[in-house]
Amino acid sequence: MRRISEFGRLARAAISLPDLAKKARRLLLAAVLLISLTPSLSWACACGCGVYEVGTASLFPTGGGGTVWLEYDFQDQYLNWHATQIASGANNGDKVIRTHFLTLGGQYMFNRKWGVMLELPYAFRYFKSTNDSGQIFGTNFNTIGDIRIQGMYTGLSEDMSTGLLAGAKFPSGWWTYPHADRDTQIGSGSTDLLLGAYHLGTFPSHLGELPLTFRDRPFNWFVQAYDDLPLWTQNHYTPGREFDSALGVYYNFGAVGPLKELAPMLTFLASDRARDQGAAANHENSGYTRFLIAPGAEIKLGILRLYGDVEIPFFQNFIGNQITAPVLFKTILSYDF
Repeated sequence: MRRISEFGRLARAAISLPDLAKKARRLLLAAVLLISLTPSLSWACACGCGVYEVGTASLFPTGGGGTVWLEYDFQDQYLNWHATQIASGANNGDKVIRTHFLTLGGQYMFNRKWGVMLELPYAFRYFKSTNDSGQIFGTNFNTIGDIRIQGMYTGLSEDMSTGLLAGAKFPSGWWTYPHADRDTQIGSGSTDLLLGAYHLGTFPSHLGELPLTFRDRPFNWFVQAYDDLPLWTQNHYTPGREFDSALGVYYNFGAVGPLKELAPMLTFLASDRARDQGAAANHENSGYTRFLIAPGAEIKLGILRLYGDVEIPFFQNFIGNQITAPVLFKTILSYDF
């Protein structure tokens, strides 16, 4: 990651290797405690796709210029969940929501303070449910998702380590597919206000006394929060408000074999979705809180970077009966220019 190496050169402190390991353990413990104390958070859609909007440190800008990327996400929801445990599938008319997400994204920094980001998603979904006569049916549908446009401000610090985002999500996705309820549509049908913030840092914060091996490449961390607030909705359905957060730690080993960079990462994700509202909503079976752990890594090969992680829930609390995935997957192929 160019971001990791650049922030490493900006850090300034030092400790011995045993103390470094001790501080790393303390930071991981603090990450768990921070997420466990995070208040009610939420997701943008009933299938939980909003969690993919956080937890990717490689896309944070550190200078002028731009980045384009192609992201692939996957989740297979088939476990019926009630409160904090798996429940009988007979309690839920929905049986499977299997979705492949493709997102073409780009961001450009006009200078060290201002930039813009655009995301164009597309989704392929298989939906298996029960119709009004009690028969099980399955259907496939795909469409463009809800487009996101955001402005970025990174002028709060000299090294661009703190950033603010603000923008909108537009109802470009298909939200009237006849064989799916509003909470299982690919598009939400709503125009949303998007607000986000992040901060990156290194630890320890001073590197002067560290062994030479670690002075140019310290451990790195980031914290990120993202809020999605529906403002204008359609046809008696208002999706639940979304707020996602992430706290991650990573280390860049630099060149390893044919790789120009190798950076393993561990991220803690916290997310919750408020209940849907309106006559077309399933108010009694919507809304939840989840905490996930996501081991992953980023590599650089030639001019391209490839990031991937596996996001595993370790605590879930669902209102009513809802189907969830035991694991989520994320990959991002990016290019800086």
